[in-house]
Amino acid sequence: MTTLHGERVTLRPAAEGDVDALVAIRATPEVRRWWDMAAEEDYAAAVVEELDHTYAILAEGEIVGAIQWYEEEDPQYRHAGLDIYLDPGRSGRGLGTDAVRTLARHLVDDLGHHRLVIDPAADNVAAIRAYEKAGFKPVGVMRRYEQGQDGTFHDGLLMDLLAGELT
Repeated sequence: MTTLHGERVTLRPAAEGDVDALVAIRATPEVRRWWDMAAEEDYAAAVVEELDHTYAILAEGEIVGAIQWYEEEDPQYRHAGLDIYLDPGRSGRGLGTDAVRTLARHLVDDLGHHRLVIDPAADNVAAIRAYEKAGFKPVGVMRRYEQGQDGTFHDGLLMDLLAGELT
C-alpha cells in the first residue's frame, strides 16, 4: 500500500503506532453505533487484525479515522469494497467523502477495479450522503443484514460505483 493524497485528506497505510488513536475513535458512541464490537477490550485486537488493508485518514497532520478495503479476485466477480469510520468531531466537513473518493480513485485507476461496493446501515443517513457525493448509487436494501447493539438485525444498504461514475 502506498500513501494517497486527496484534496483535504492524506491516506497512509495504518501501522501499529496508530492503534491507540484508531481505538479511541472507534470507541466513541457515534462510531460504535455503526461499528459495534462485543467488548471494548476487543477493539485493539480488531484494529491490529485489520491493519493490512487499512489506511489511517489524516487531516491537518492528525489521525481522524480509518478507511479499509478488500478485493474479490475471482475474475467473474472481481470488484473491491470499502468501509470507513471518522472521528465524530471531524464529521460534516467533507473529510469522509474525500477519503472515500481518494481510495476509490486508487482502486479504479491503480488497481484496475471497474466496480466498487460499500454497505452502510440503511439508516446511516450521513454516511449514505457522503458516499453519494463520491458517486456511489443505492443498489438495494439488504434486509436484516447486520446485528446491532440491541441484539436485533437491521437493514443495510448496498451501494456501488462503476469506474466511470467516480466524481
